Amino acid sequence: MNKKVDLLKGHIFTSLTELALPIMVTALVQMAYNLTDMAWIGIAGASSVAAVGAGGMYVWLSQGVVALAKMGGQVKVAHALGGGRKEEAAQYASGALQLGILFSILYGALCIFGAKPLIVFFGLSNRWIVENAQIYLKITCGLIVFSYMNVILTGILTAMGDSRTPLKANVVGLVLNMVLDPILIFGLGPVKGFGVAGAAAATVFAQAVVTLVFIIAIRKDKLVFDKVRLIQKVPWDYMSSMIRIGFPASVQNLIYTSISMILTRFVAEFGDTAVAVLRVGGQIESISWMTADGFAAAINSFVGQNYGAKQYGRVKKGYFTAVAVMFLWGLFCTFLLIVFPKQIFGLFIHEADVIPMGVRYLVILGVSQMFMCVELTTVGALSGLGKTLLSSVISIVFTTARIPLAMFLGSTSLGLDGIWWAFSISSIIKGILFFLCFIVVSRKIGKHQEKKFL
Repeated sequence: MNKKVDLLKGHIFTSLTELALPIMVTALVQMAYNLTDMAWIGIAGASSVAAVGAGGMYVWLSQGVVALAKMGGQVKVAHALGGGRKEEAAQYASGALQLGILFSILYGALCIFGAKPLIVFFGLSNRWIVENAQIYLKITCGLIVFSYMNVILTGILTAMGDSRTPLKANVVGLVLNMVLDPILIFGLGPVKGFGVAGAAAATVFAQAVVTLVFIIAIRKDKLVFDKVRLIQKVPWDYMSSMIRIGFPASVQNLIYTSISMILTRFVAEFGDTAVAVLRVGGQIESISWMTADGFAAAINSFVGQNYGAKQYGRVKKGYFTAVAVMFLWGLFCTFLLIVFPKQIFGLFIHEADVIPMGVRYLVILGVSQMFMCVELTTVGALSGLGKTLLSSVISIVFTTARIPLAMFLGSTSLGLDGIWWAFSISSIIKGILFFLCFIVVSRKIGKHQEKKFL
């Protein structure tokens, strides 16, 4: 491949943005992917949205499982390539893919055979919603292997400095999903519509095609993937190194999603419609956090490679460049959510009595977007240094605080809006703390130029 960005030389802003822009566009494509599903499901009604929302929580939870393989593989591949060790990078890539396949089998089996109790957890009152949520869960998570492969391959390619291949693969998936969604949800001619099940099938099929595009692309690579072997024993010290780095990030994601699931149950107490608002509002809000998460992947690889090459000054400059860009992006998203909430939410939910609830969600969450962008960018930078445990501790503590805060604010006159404020307040606190945390860590790098402090 000739698409790789040299992260070790040249102007920092140019190198970083050249890698980050395709990742950010990929994140926007993924967001469009999700919003396309939501737009078509929204036409079917709030009940269908609630069913997809409940089943989709476990799709989100699944990303916490694969985060171990993705983060561990991406960081260690970046470190190895930064030090010029290509064979070692290939070993890490092989191990990450093996872990992903194993996790997809285990997680898929859990969701297929445990679908009923998993959905009953949310306490939804409508039987139709509960049954369709189980169907959505079985299809999307039962075949989660394609999503897992896409996530891990994206991480490895990004660590190599190639962010264009994931973009192209995801664009193919988006286009296919946009075509399949209306056909499989509502039907076309002799093709029968399958409703919620159709939305799930369209998503899985599109993900499978994305995986195929990845496989075709990486067959041409002569840096890492030509040395990757799925059926080979990866040395335990390689696997344990990835697990050590990836485990905190995985636990963090799992706990974060579990907390969101608990909060979803709180939201369900205000009615099944409130769950639909949470689902749609969260997807709309993803315009900021998915983009920031994509930029975080870029700074992760930038920091990982330069740390591996002992270019510590470049590590610091790269972070502050990235965090400035993402803070401005967060301000822009805040503007959109606060100024145009009705117009945006009305694109996905059409019931007049539901739209005001969605407007309040977007306005309240809009207050915290720039802080959330700073948080995610900093997590990417700290993870690139191998500081995944530190990131996880901060995230877990203050995300967990959402539960008592939501219980308190939700019991006041704020009602459902109190839960939204719990989300926003915790994001503001985390953004400030993560920024201060990186400053402290970066000073340690400066004092120990030639010492590893992982």
